[in-house]
This record gives sequence, structure tokens and C-alpha cells, in this order.
Amino acid sequence: MALSPTAAQRRIIDAADPATGRLRGTPAQLAALVKRGLAFRHPRPPHDHFLTPAGHRIRETADEPDAVAPAPGTPAAPDAGGVFAARVGGEEPAPGGSGPARLREVRGAWQGLLELRRMTHPDGSTDRPCAWERSHLVRAAALALEAAGHRPAGPDGADGYRVRATPQPEAVAVYEPDDTALRTCAATLERAGWQVGEHTEPRTRARYLLASPRKV
Repeated sequence: MALSPTAAQRRIIDAADPATGRLRGTPAQLAALVKRGLAFRHPRPPHDHFLTPAGHRIRETADEPDAVAPAPGTPAAPDAGGVFAARVGGEEPAPGGSGPARLREVRGAWQGLLELRRMTHPDGSTDRPCAWERSHLVRAAALALEAAGHRPAGPDGADGYRVRATPQPEAVAVYEPDDTALRTCAATLERAGWQVGEHTEPRTRARYLLASPRKV
């Protein structure tokens, strides 16, 4: 779980490279940031450390009066204790609803996720999901949809998208009662690097999407 940094760690975060998020510090300081979910160690030599999306959000929102918790950035539970989580549909609206603070939070989380893709893919690409997304399929797909402006379903489960886990490995189901909106969700996920197929539930005849992260 991403934890709030200490004052010393905050200074390291503030001093990160504004373009790449590269960090400078002692091994112990960098390891502590990794443990808090605010940095990650690049798998390739020279194994530099970089801000995760959570670290980027802390730096970006520090001076905002309505700053919110950081976005997901490492393979850890992004919806645990006060950490940002994209809406999967069917839950109570996040604090602030769909207002400016929420929109800013979602946009920052998506940009941070694209940066995480760039830094963790060997070819530096951002057009396909990264390891974090593959280990958090529902949250990753929901973030792609919410960041693109799709409306999540409310607690009553009526209009809006709902992203749910499936028994299939590396696949989520996306439900949306409006056929046009469902096809728009499919287009959004495809642009975000997901493979998408439309299916019909045998019992209810409801249409839904089956989406999985594209590997190449």
C-alpha cells in the first residue's frame, strides 16, 4: 500500500526529474520509498529508481487545497486504506463525485500509469498494459474507462459501466446496459491496449465485453 512520505522523503520526491521521475538519494532512502509504494527500481541496469504514479500524484497535489490520496503505482492493493482507486461501477461515488478534484485525480492516475508503462516495458512503449495492470485487471480496466470519460454505474446498478473479474485468466467482463455505450467502452479499451470481444450471456441474453491486456 502506498503510504504518505516523511519530510525527508518528500524532499527527494520534490527533487525528482520532472520529465522522467528519476530519483536521487542514498540506497536506504530509495529502498524506503519503494517500500512505501512511491518509487520503483528499474529492472534494467543501471537500476535507477523512479517515481511510481503514486509518487507523481504526491508531488502534483501537494499544493492543492483539495488534494486527494495518491494514485496506484506499484503491484500493491490500489484500493487499500485511502489510496486512489478507479470506480469499477456499482459502488458508492468517490468523495467529490465527478467534480474537478475527481477528474484531476483520475487524469493524473492515468498519466502516471502511462509513465509506468513507459518505464517498465523494455521498448519504452505505452500502447499496451504493464505488469501492474496484469495483476490488477479490474482496477486497470476501470481506470482506462473512467479516464476516458465513461460513467460508472451507481449503487443501483443502472446506467453506466461495471467491470468485474471472470474465471478466465487475464480477462475482465465489462457490462453496460446501453449497446452504443458498450461499443464505445470497447473502443476505449482497445485504444488503451486491451483485446476486446463482445459476448452474450446464455441465461440473461445480456451483452458484455470480455477484455484482456494485449501482450504485443
